[in-house]
Amino acid sequence: MKTDDLVSLLAAGEVAVPRRSASGRIGLAVLAALPVSFVILFGEYGLRPDLVQAMFWPMFWVKVLFPLCIAAAAFVTVQRLARPGVRMRHAWWGGVLPVLGIWGLAAFVWFSVPIEERMPLLMGQSWRICALSIGFMALPVFAATFVALRGLAPTRPALAGAAAGALAGGVGASVYALHCMELTAPFLAVWYVSGIAVPVLLGAVLGPRLLRW
Repeated sequence: MKTDDLVSLLAAGEVAVPRRSASGRIGLAVLAALPVSFVILFGEYGLRPDLVQAMFWPMFWVKVLFPLCIAAAAFVTVQRLARPGVRMRHAWWGGVLPVLGIWGLAAFVWFSVPIEERMPLLMGQSWRICALSIGFMALPVFAATFVALRGLAPTRPALAGAAAGALAGGVGASVYALHCMELTAPFLAVWYVSGIAVPVLLGAVLGPRLLRW
C-alpha cells in the first residue's frame, strides 16, 4: 500500500473525540475509587468521635480543605497532561499555593508560641502513622487514576504520574482528616504534606514505566 493510500484510509476512519473525554474518564475513576477509600476509613480507622463538634472549628476545615484544593488542582493538571499537545499552563500553582499557605500558617504558629510548646504542636499524638495512613487512603484513587491514564495519551508520563499522585494524595488526606484528631498547623504542614508527597513521588517514578506508549 502506498503512503498516500494509507493516509487516506486512516483519515476516512477518523472519529471525533469528545472534548471532555479525558476529564470524564479521570473523574469517573476518582468517583469509582472514592468509596473504597471510605471503606478503608470506616473499616480500619473510623470517624473521630467528636466529628460534629469539630465541624464548628476553623482548623478542622483547614485540615479538610487544603488537601482538597491540592486534589482539585491536580485533577486539572492530570487531565491536561493526559492529552498530547495540551499545555499545563498555571494549573500546578493551584497545588503549590495550598502548601505554601499551610506552611505560612505553621510558621506563624511556630514562632508565636513558647519554645517548649513547639514540638508537641509539630508531633501531635499520631505523627508515626499519619503519612502512611494518608498514603493508604490514597491508594484506591492512585490506582484508578493510573488505569484511566493508561487509556489516554500522556506524553510526559513522569509529570502525569506525579499529578495523579497529587490527586490521590489530596483525596486521601481529606478522607483521613475525618478520622484524625490533630488540628495544629505545624502538624498539618509536615505530616499531611509528607503524606501527600509520597504518592506524588511514587507517581513520578511509576509514570515512565506504566504510562509510556
